[in-house]
Amino acid sequence: MPSSTKPAASISLDLDDKWTYMKTHGDPLWKDHPSYLRTVVPRVLSFLEARKLMITFFIVGQDAAIKGNRPVLRSIAEAGHEIANHSFHHEPWLHLYGKEQIEQEIAFAEQWIEYATGEKPTGFRGPGFSVSETVIEALAARDYVYDASTLPTFLGPLARIYYFFNAKLDAKQRHERSLLFGSLKDGLRPLKPHAWRTESGSLLELPVTTIPILRTPFHLSYLLYLSSFSPRLSEAYLRLAVLLCRWRKVEPSFLLHPLDFAAPEDAPELAFFPGMKLSLEHKLAIADSTIRVLRNTYELTTMSAHALRFWTPPRDKLSAAVQMGPSN
Repeated sequence: MPSSTKPAASISLDLDDKWTYMKTHGDPLWKDHPSYLRTVVPRVLSFLEARKLMITFFIVGQDAAIKGNRPVLRSIAEAGHEIANHSFHHEPWLHLYGKEQIEQEIAFAEQWIEYATGEKPTGFRGPGFSVSETVIEALAARDYVYDASTLPTFLGPLARIYYFFNAKLDAKQRHERSLLFGSLKDGLRPLKPHAWRTESGSLLELPVTTIPILRTPFHLSYLLYLSSFSPRLSEAYLRLAVLLCRWRKVEPSFLLHPLDFAAPEDAPELAFFPGMKLSLEHKLAIADSTIRVLRNTYELTTMSAHALRFWTPPRDKLSAAVQMGPSN
């Protein structure tokens, strides 16, 4: 348990590989599973090690099932970071799945992730913040400690319009992605951790934090986008987010993505993403200043350690949880 008197902020990274973005975008070449993991992951681990920072990595099961990826995925666990489940196929329309399909999606990912990393996940985040009651029920039945799939923002429909404008999709694909990034009502979801109650037991929800009152995102990708206009604007926006979180007593769950650490030449297929024209040096500088601002106010920790500040799960879940201490 944390020993500092500071409030906590958990840091996590959704380890979405190159093919996952291409798949969501409708690029048929995703089926070859092109990857940047062996380039980006060592870069991320080096960044974290230099700052003595332990975080949670949400890993896609399909990547863990590919033999060539396993050494780099195991290196994450060997560095002491928490390993969590980000689904098997990484389909942001997970909420459309039936009960049996969802159970298989979670179980297959869990099994391959444990095989690749040596760590059994006890936390889950749906791709594209996709979640449903069926997903929550399946997680509770498998003794997960927490879910982290909700993003309480009103901006989801705007992000979806931008995405559809840039994607190449047929009618079926547009239907699958019709609720991508959520709806307006997602802006009404709680910002603070809260419990889901299911027939299989309880599960803690740790939302990806948005700015209180404004309900706008401030994850690193969003800050990088703002920094493309002005680094000072980006930092001012982050400081506003921290100020309002402190005022509303919200302990942030702060999100990173691989593209936050990718140079343009690492993924030319993803040039349509905001921020992908920024140099690696620029991204690392913004990431560094962001961690410093957060660390000034918060004790930075993993998702599981953050979860245990709010909720004591049943003994069987508690024994399975990855209980890593704070990294300050």
